[in-house]
Amino acid sequence: MTNTADQSPLGKTSAYQTQYAPELLFPIARQQKRDELQIGGALPFFGVDIWNAYELSWLNMRGKPQVAIATFTVPADSPNIIESKSFKLYLNSFNQTRLANQDALAELLREDVSAAAGAPVSVTVTMQEDFGRLKMGELDGLLLDRLDIEVDNYSPSPALLKAVKGQPPVDETLVSHLLKSNCLVTGQPDWGTVQIHYVGPQIDQEGLLRYLIGFREHNEFHEQCVERIFVDIMRQCAPQKLAVYARYTRRGGLDINPWRANFSTTRPPNLRNARQ
Repeated sequence: MTNTADQSPLGKTSAYQTQYAPELLFPIARQQKRDELQIGGALPFFGVDIWNAYELSWLNMRGKPQVAIATFTVPADSPNIIESKSFKLYLNSFNQTRLANQDALAELLREDVSAAAGAPVSVTVTMQEDFGRLKMGELDGLLLDRLDIEVDNYSPSPALLKAVKGQPPVDETLVSHLLKSNCLVTGQPDWGTVQIHYVGPQIDQEGLLRYLIGFREHNEFHEQCVERIFVDIMRQCAPQKLAVYARYTRRGGLDINPWRANFSTTRPPNLRNARQ
């Protein structure tokens, strides 16, 4: 049986379990939404979803609470995404669970999340004594939001994406803080910053900004929005190289930051921005 979003804990009253309960994780097949984008067979991109969990606590063997921040890196070619409320409920199930040390915690997190995603997931646990080493930063690029445009469409319209033909290719990085979409199930707003790096015919910036603003009333999970942006740009503008990276604000103590690319490049840094 394939899980669907409406079967998830989203939008439903949930009793918090405080003892370890890996069965709370709720996977949803990625292919369901990829079929809508006509993505079949070999993926047109590679990438990861970077999750940061800020509300993570457990007990040591003497019953003293411990706190940490965990980072999960889920490969984009894993069969499943993990529904975010189920992830929050799962993480809270450690609250009254006694563990020997952070390594024991990390091993459980790695095993459980990998099983739900259907592929190996990397996990880093940062203890409170190392919080000062964590860095903040904003995504680099030319700010699209500087453009004074008129907007009257708030659903994604790929037809807005246009590129200049017959000119030498450009290597350009563009950024917007105006990305907003809504949860697929509850309709709650998801706020994000998106960075688009491409090499190819120059993309019309006003059309691109209108397109991104068009997600404002669109209902889709974070990972699915980023893949839609990637696929629409590839089909409409035909760049030789493309990378799309979004940093979403946290909800329920979690932020989700999908990255998709079609060329060999360094994975973007996991730098928390000001709104996260």
